[in-house]
Amino acid sequence: MTDTETIFYTADVVVITRDHLLRRLLNRILRRTSGRVLLIQRDWPPHEGAWALPGGHVDRGETSRQAAVRELAEEAGVHVQPADLQPVADTFDAPDRDPRGRYVTAAYIAVVPVGTPIVAGDDARDARWWSLDALPDLAFDHDEILRVAVASTS
Repeated sequence: MTDTETIFYTADVVVITRDHLLRRLLNRILRRTSGRVLLIQRDWPPHEGAWALPGGHVDRGETSRQAAVRELAEEAGVHVQPADLQPVADTFDAPDRDPRGRYVTAAYIAVVPVGTPIVAGDDARDARWWSLDALPDLAFDHDEILRVAVASTS
């Protein structure tokens, strides 16, 4: 008998604006942080009402990249091409990262123009651009995903 568990596969997207990349260079000189990231407010448990990165389950027949594109469009109204997504170097698979069970996520970075419109949809109550200097508490381990993603853009 083997001790196995069901593992769910998800994809999350760190969406930053193009001005973030220029600001990273300036911030090294000025010794401050800046930039904006897109977050959605969850409309369902777990973490209902909490802020999170856009993302969700990888559906049957999808790659994680395709799921990331779909989820970003559904939850925030932002449309990107799969080739526009760059993978975050880590896989996020801590056994306790989601209270519903074992979830493994592939995370991607999308860089979009300043002023890209966003519209909350699907299971998002709200969608907003947040300054990297003033982030709310994030659901799941999305603070870790964001930290790894932003560090990779420097």
